[in-house]
Amino acid sequence: MREPMGIHSNAVAAPPQLLLERLKDYGQEDAFALWDELSPEERHLLLNDIQSLDLSRIDRIIRCSLRSQGLPVAAIEPVPESWVSSVDERTMDHKERWWKMGLKAVSEGKLAVLLLSGGQGTRLGSSDPKGCFNVGLPSGKSLFQLQAERILCVQRLAAQAMNEGSVTIHWYIMTSPFTDDATGKFFESHKYFGLEADQVTFFQQGTIPCISKDGRYVMETPFKFAKSPDGNGGVYTALKSSRLLEDTATRGNKYVDCFGVDNALVRVADPTFLGYFIDKGVAAAAKVVRKAYPQEKVGVSVRRGKGGPLTVVEYTELDQSLASAVNQQTGRLRFCVLTHVYFGFSKSNGLEKDSIYHLAEKKIPSIHGYTMGLKLEQFIFDAFPYAPSTALFEVLREEEFAPVKNANGSNYDTPDSARLLVLRLHTRWVVAAGGFLTHSVPLYATVSPLCSYAGENLESICRGRTFRAPCEITF
Repeated sequence: MREPMGIHSNAVAAPPQLLLERLKDYGQEDAFALWDELSPEERHLLLNDIQSLDLSRIDRIIRCSLRSQGLPVAAIEPVPESWVSSVDERTMDHKERWWKMGLKAVSEGKLAVLLLSGGQGTRLGSSDPKGCFNVGLPSGKSLFQLQAERILCVQRLAAQAMNEGSVTIHWYIMTSPFTDDATGKFFESHKYFGLEADQVTFFQQGTIPCISKDGRYVMETPFKFAKSPDGNGGVYTALKSSRLLEDTATRGNKYVDCFGVDNALVRVADPTFLGYFIDKGVAAAAKVVRKAYPQEKVGVSVRRGKGGPLTVVEYTELDQSLASAVNQQTGRLRFCVLTHVYFGFSKSNGLEKDSIYHLAEKKIPSIHGYTMGLKLEQFIFDAFPYAPSTALFEVLREEEFAPVKNANGSNYDTPDSARLLVLRLHTRWVVAAGGFLTHSVPLYATVSPLCSYAGENLESICRGRTFRAPCEITF
């Protein structure tokens, strides 16, 4: 609960004494440094901005996060191979059983999907929400549309498998103050990509003031704090404050499929992964891919301390020997990249009470121009140490991991590289289903998510047919 500040006037001659004293308690009285130069309207904006903050909570986060820097941490160990369901060990019987279990749970309304979509496409050269981005597929579909159509496909597959008239998967989409309005308008203008409007719920993640290295709030203007989103780990607090945990309970959801917006191959509501999660009976599970090369700049799954819990660390925390560690039995790099999470819904989560946030040194807009400061954020995987049980599910990069993070011309994770991964996978599907491609070198096609979720049911469409590439294959 935010604390009342006792503000009653739009314009006052001096800062409210009670409020000034409270800011002094937390070492943040500099917020009033330029008070005498502000107009009545600007003073009102500043008071409202201060009143919107939970000062004691933010102070606790700042103190704990700064104090944690430089403290000794438990040694990093690779995750035991026994915790990972590897691609090599998975049998067709396993996959078929999990697929059926997943479709059954979907048909019973037990699954909700949760998209983390607070980021803008700034690094892609766009100010739009990242999900609006089109990586250049023949269909011209955005990331949002690809994900929506995969949800539609799973709904159809579940209805067919269980002889249900209709099946609905509710889609929760976490935006940020910077993307919320544009995201809603994008969905409205595209008629929710075939989904029902009432099966999509938008909610905003929180923001938190940016700070200087000594923990003081950075002022973006003389009457406004510089703020940034609190990270995708803020989803837990946002779900609770938006009363959406109650909403999921009302809908009968037991499981949530949580994923990021910037993966062109993400398998939203994957029945196989859901079935695996249910079969294992764990509180949380994540999809992982093997690191492509030792210096790959991605967070990896580790154990923190001998016998410790599963967690994720940044690539910068791995020294060269650990980053290059190889499993002697498999010959592969020992550390995995986490891409996708399942959680059992719970009304409480330890992460929302955690006061240690990650600190990222960034250029912060301030009254002195851009200045170096700190942004505070939590990550979705920070919740893993709080889960009583976890499991990892290995998937193949070329089938499920096509990140879209950097503009074309960068060395990795670009729209061009993501598009190529999608085209190569879907072309393999078409050829495996007996289809042929012509009029393009290389010969690439894409398959509509409405037509096939993971390459299934394509024989009746593709066998014996020749498609003029590049193209999108649909019903």
